[in-house]
Amino acid sequence: MSDPRVDAYLAESGLVAQVSRVVPLTGDASDRRYFRVILTNGRTLVLTLHVGPIDFATLPFANVCELLQQMPLPVPAILGHANALGVVALRDLGDVTLQAHLGAASPTVHAALYREALALIERLQRRGAELASDRYLPYGISFDVETLTWELNFFVKHFLEGYRGMSLTAAEKAALAEEWAAITTELAAETRVLCHRDYHSRNLMFCDGSLHMIDFQDARMGPDTYDLVSLLRDSYVDLTHAQLEDLIAYFLALKGHPDAAEFRRRFDLMALQRNLKALGTFGFQTMSRQNPVYIQYMPRTLAYVRTNLGRYHRFGRLRELLAARVDELK
Repeated sequence: MSDPRVDAYLAESGLVAQVSRVVPLTGDASDRRYFRVILTNGRTLVLTLHVGPIDFATLPFANVCELLQQMPLPVPAILGHANALGVVALRDLGDVTLQAHLGAASPTVHAALYREALALIERLQRRGAELASDRYLPYGISFDVETLTWELNFFVKHFLEGYRGMSLTAAEKAALAEEWAAITTELAAETRVLCHRDYHSRNLMFCDGSLHMIDFQDARMGPDTYDLVSLLRDSYVDLTHAQLEDLIAYFLALKGHPDAAEFRRRFDLMALQRNLKALGTFGFQTMSRQNPVYIQYMPRTLAYVRTNLGRYHRFGRLRELLAARVDELK
């Protein structure tokens, strides 16, 4: 079923006579809705419908898209918009995500795609530093202590308390707060680079033989490990230990980074924070949005958390606190 705003946009843009079909697309975890418009000549475009009217001139997606095009990075072209309707028209990148493409990919293609994805991160960080400007929104937003702590508390509220139905004691909450403070203070103090903010296998589209980035409107400044963690500790895809090590080494070679051990320690710290945050998101989607599709991704994410908690002595107390409540972390 279409939406009256889709019909109105197609009429306003003079496309209505060329429309063959309008197909609703599976949405993401946001409130936006998506429709594919198939024209009679076979050309397609995607319409993004926001909850209400927009101001395109100040829309984060448009602002970040302009920045990424300057680098240049492969992002969908914006074909048009209608502020009053809350509609943005985009180039159609198809339906094949990196996650989906990997299912049929040979080991050689698998490795090549991940190296391509890592090269995009390296360019984002390098060109992001060169193009820094108050004109672009991401340079005014960062993963600071407050943001990182909010995300960890989101895990407590929506995974432990919401999804698992636990009632934490005041002592447990206070102990977790101390652990969160140590993690977030260290992460927030790292040198910041431009981050996509949600760079995983479902936000990379395989189109015309190469990868394209989507869902980048929340880009901001953060640790140089952030996007790498999003991709290599992805809740949606399994990588072997050997694949992980090879890809981290490849990224360090791209960056010319001399200290692999120090980088890996920071990578694992970032992974712990981000995977806990992801569990909070999955709990929220399941319980508050009645969207159970994310339950299947919890075991893999919990395994990531368990691995990192056990890898470093500094997380002994945190592992004890969480394992007392979550059997998968024992």
